Amino acid sequence: MDTIINIFSLLGSLGMFLYGMKIMSEGLEKFAGDRLRSILASMTKNRLMGVLTGIVVTTLIQSSSATTVMVVSFVNAGLMNLVQAIGVIMGANIGTTTTAWVISAVGFKVNIAAFAVPLLAFGVPLIFSKQSKRKSIGEFIFGFSFLFMGLSFLQQAANDMNIGTMVANMLAHVSSDSFLTILLFIAVGALVTMLVQASAATMAITLMLFDMNIPGFGFEQAAALAMGQNIGTTITAFMASLTGNTQAKRAALAHMFFNVFGVVVVLPFFYPACDAVSWFVTNVMGAGDNPLFKLSAFHTAFNIVNTLLLIWFVNQIAALVCKILPMKKQDEEYRLKYISAGLLSTSELSILEAQKEINSFAERCQKMFGFTKDLLDTDDEKEFSSLFARIQKYEQITDRMEIEIADYLHKVSEGRLSDESKSQIQMMMRQIDELESIGDSCYNLGRTLNRKREAGEAPFTTEQTDHIRTMMSLVDKAFDEMVKKVKSPTPRPNIAQSYNIEHEINNYRNQLKNQNVRDVEAGKYSYQLGIYYTDMVSECEKVGDFIMNVVQAGQSKSNDYED
Repeated sequence: MDTIINIFSLLGSLGMFLYGMKIMSEGLEKFAGDRLRSILASMTKNRLMGVLTGIVVTTLIQSSSATTVMVVSFVNAGLMNLVQAIGVIMGANIGTTTTAWVISAVGFKVNIAAFAVPLLAFGVPLIFSKQSKRKSIGEFIFGFSFLFMGLSFLQQAANDMNIGTMVANMLAHVSSDSFLTILLFIAVGALVTMLVQASAATMAITLMLFDMNIPGFGFEQAAALAMGQNIGTTITAFMASLTGNTQAKRAALAHMFFNVFGVVVVLPFFYPACDAVSWFVTNVMGAGDNPLFKLSAFHTAFNIVNTLLLIWFVNQIAALVCKILPMKKQDEEYRLKYISAGLLSTSELSILEAQKEINSFAERCQKMFGFTKDLLDTDDEKEFSSLFARIQKYEQITDRMEIEIADYLHKVSEGRLSDESKSQIQMMMRQIDELESIGDSCYNLGRTLNRKREAGEAPFTTEQTDHIRTMMSLVDKAFDEMVKKVKSPTPRPNIAQSYNIEHEINNYRNQLKNQNVRDVEAGKYSYQLGIYYTDMVSECEKVGDFIMNVVQAGQSKSNDYED
């Protein structure tokens, strides 16, 4: 019974450690907010700045997995190119080693859990604050406390289970001097990190085991585990890219290549490297024979040396992964470009991906409207059928885009979000609903022209065609304004130009409907042709209304536009 309790205590402690790291990371990300995004997106003009950015961001949020997933997401969204991404990933590998240094310095020597509990007295009240920034700081303190309480409980549970003796018994059957043992520990480190999905957690466990002075588990074996963790941590970014575009997959592959290459290069010089690190810690750092500092120094040196070796070949690495994963000739139209249900990312940063997808949605609706203009001017039967089939296909695409983006936003809203991000998600949900309605109206325009053609009705008169074209050009102007507003959302956008265009569309619609009544009475064309004509005019005006609603959704308070 005691054994079962100890096992669950060990797992629970690990869970507390991981949960604390997650909350601490999310709190910092929310506190940094747009600044973090702009740092990653803009401070990567050259490879050295990319590496520095990766180090800074990962040191701040204490998670290389989070940084690499951000990078994959940005590459997926077209905000960062592959060369920039590789530089940031290199820096993230260096930045993640700070966790080991913090644990080495205070994790096992000072009972930091004793300080962590009182910290909750400051953190918890801030979590319930209405101010978003204070709430984020509270989450950071809460996560920090849980992280070190989990670390303390993990050590206690390991001692209760007598983990040191268990590991020593297992290692008794393995030759500690064998190079195969080093390879085995690398494989174990990679496997455990893949399962836990957090290299910081496996590094903490490695440091804890190393601190127990277990026979057969010396510096070399611990260093091998740390090298394996560098391979295992690539699985997170790899999983994040599985449902992303080709560029995202390339970024994840580059991350995997970088870490595996480092292990392969160091292996032939593994023992001399361990000796060099031991000498450096003892004689240069003056840390004596501190085993934890030795392991942390090895972890840092491994990633720095790997970066120094490969930073000069970033373009070549990019070319290699591009050759392995060639770009598809044409992306499938049904598939979302920037987001997907399976993409792993943080809630705050996922909003950026969704916004890029809504930009694409708006542009696709404008393109669909262009097909209806082409349909109006088409006399060739085959070309007409092809265009109408394309409009039908786009209508299905807009329906699917609305559902997939809405599902994605629902998943994002389940995460920890700032109040500003919650308001932004509500605005985006409203936008995609209106954009789908634009798709429906564009399809109705095409269907009206198709019904007229199938009925064998006479062509529109020259005057009618000119009026419809003028109406469509006004709607095009409204589309241009809408796309600009969607691409650059602001809390209180200046939508005066959109209002002016909408009023112009409404006035022109009223003018044409009144003129149509007079023309039918005068016998200029049949009553049925007049019906098709007014249907086209009215549907164009509806498109204008939906466009206005999309623009208004960018405001904090707005009502659906209808006139």
